[in-house]
Amino acid sequence: MISHDHPALCSTWKDDGATVFSGGCDKQAKMWSLATNQTMTVAVHDAPIKDMAWIPELNLLVTGSLDKTVKYWDTRQQSPAHTQQLPERCYALSVKQSLMVVGTADRNIIIFHLQQPQNELKRIVSPLKFQTRCVAAFPDQQGFLVGSIEGRVGVHHLDEQQSSKNFTFKCHREGNEIYSVNSLNFHPVHHTFATAGSDGSFNFWDKDSKQRLKAMQRCSQPIPCSTFNHDGSIYAYAVCYDWSKGAENHNPAAAKNHIFLHLPQESEVKAKPRVSTGRK
Repeated sequence: MISHDHPALCSTWKDDGATVFSGGCDKQAKMWSLATNQTMTVAVHDAPIKDMAWIPELNLLVTGSLDKTVKYWDTRQQSPAHTQQLPERCYALSVKQSLMVVGTADRNIIIFHLQQPQNELKRIVSPLKFQTRCVAAFPDQQGFLVGSIEGRVGVHHLDEQQSSKNFTFKCHREGNEIYSVNSLNFHPVHHTFATAGSDGSFNFWDKDSKQRLKAMQRCSQPIPCSTFNHDGSIYAYAVCYDWSKGAENHNPAAAKNHIFLHLPQESEVKAKPRVSTGRK
């Protein structure tokens, strides 16, 4: 087990499936070897670590922090392999092969090509009008998803010639109640994606046909994070209080922490063909 002195905010697997990393408010990232059950500190920032990812192609851990930096770590070394300054605090990051997408405060979205991680490939303002909560790079590395605190997701392509395919859509809302989109995960096989939110629900979507594939029943508490396993046969999600309504709304007696596993049916996550309207 990994133990942090302050709340943990993020975690990720190494591609060997035998190592787990976690980071949080103690400003440290720790590595847990499941084979030996040993843990060690492998990264340090000047402020809480908000998100992280393992980069198999570089054999490096990347950590994004509220100290306005992204750092790359060879876990055998004490110092970072590279420190990249950001314009604002890092809220979320996502890596897919050579593409890394970083979402910061002030709605900055910064794109990096990981063959040259010291250079920004592109910087844009989020297509969403409210604070960024999560990002997810497309499996084909041609764009990204971004989710906000205002119950909305943006689908954005990097190539400006593909801009006609960009769109945003509302989700995780009920009547006048609007909830944060906390997690975005692409299915590793079908390349559809899941959203999870503070309304306690998760949904499966197909961005190419612009439709929701499946809406799941709401849980009794928010879903702060979620992920698919390596082949998409399991969708894991955490259910607990997410502090979005402050400490005054935290009820320890009712706010139990749970991790659930959902076994997606193919009909829930496989893309459906576009329905033709017959119009010319």
